[in-house]
Amino acid sequence: MASSQFQQFLDEATTSDPSSDFPLGPDCLYGLYVSWAALHGLTPKPDQAFRAGMLRCGVDVRNSRLRMTGPAAADYILSSYPAVA
Repeated sequence: MASSQFQQFLDEATTSDPSSDFPLGPDCLYGLYVSWAALHGLTPKPDQAFRAGMLRCGVDVRNSRLRMTGPAAADYILSSYPAVA
C-alpha cells in the first residue's frame, strides 16, 4: 500500500485533536484502519506495515493525538461493540 493511501486513510477517517485527553491508541488506530480498508474494498496491510506507513505520514501511533471520524468510525465502533448495534 502506497504511503498516499495511508494518507488518504488519515484524511478520511481521522481528525487532529491536540487537546484530547483520550486520543486513539495504536490498537484503536489500526482497528479504524481495518474498518476503513474494508469500506474501500482493500485488504488491510499487517500491523507492522501500517505502523511504518503511519510513521512515513508523520504519525506516532503511540501519541497520535487523533480522533476517529466518518463512516469508518461508525463501522469500527459497531464492529468493536456489537451490543451498541
